[in-house]
Amino acid sequence: MKKILITNDDGYESKGLHALIEALQPYGQITVVAPALEKSACGHSLTLTRPLRFIGVEDDFYKLDDGTPSDCVFLALHKLFDESNRPDIVISGINKGANMGEDITYSGTAAAAMEAVLQGIPAIAISQVCHDNCENIDLLGYDLAKKAIATLTERIFEAGYPLPERKFLNVNIPPIHHSECLGYKITRAGNRYYGNDAQVHHNPRGVEHYWIGLPRLDWLEAEGHLTDFEAVRQRFVSITPVHLDMTSHQDIQTLESWL
Repeated sequence: MKKILITNDDGYESKGLHALIEALQPYGQITVVAPALEKSACGHSLTLTRPLRFIGVEDDFYKLDDGTPSDCVFLALHKLFDESNRPDIVISGINKGANMGEDITYSGTAAAAMEAVLQGIPAIAISQVCHDNCENIDLLGYDLAKKAIATLTERIFEAGYPLPERKFLNVNIPPIHHSECLGYKITRAGNRYYGNDAQVHHNPRGVEHYWIGLPRLDWLEAEGHLTDFEAVRQRFVSITPVHLDMTSHQDIQTLESWL
């Protein structure tokens, strides 16, 4: 039986996580290690300044006390698996909200997949795009996301993982009912327009503090291969291959001449 390790960045109680578990039940033996608290936008961070603790929730289901998604994968492979008993795949999600374009660098959902492929294990990060602070998710549910991740997982188990080492699949689901979806598109990461939405407040003693807000999903026009944002806007499931080599290879010669 295939072994599947599941995690997320929305926390162990999130509806998206439990939808993912339900979708993957027919495909293998599932182990869940998820953050005890929401860790959205924590990036690829490991906790080095305090100890972490596994807390059992159910059989093969643990929350990691104040751990990040990367912690969850890293420590799950140390505590719950060994070299002779490693998961066949790590799947992170279903995230509440998009992880497209450069937002991948912020994403705790994507970071868990990054940690998995660094450890030599195939991985998928899956996110449900939503609008209006994701209030529409309660109306849509996760049916399309569940169908998509089941399809991809089955394909991987039958035909093999389609990427080489240190690369993962980043999947974004359009905010539509599954009957409206037009299929799947292989995409590149788009380029988002970034604003600054930081709100200032004062506590009763007049001390100033800030909340970092959630700016709108505004995207720059792009030429070349279809982007993740464009595919989702056109009602396709977006599948983006992501690699961890962040070197700008095309600029190496320019920099050598410049130096």
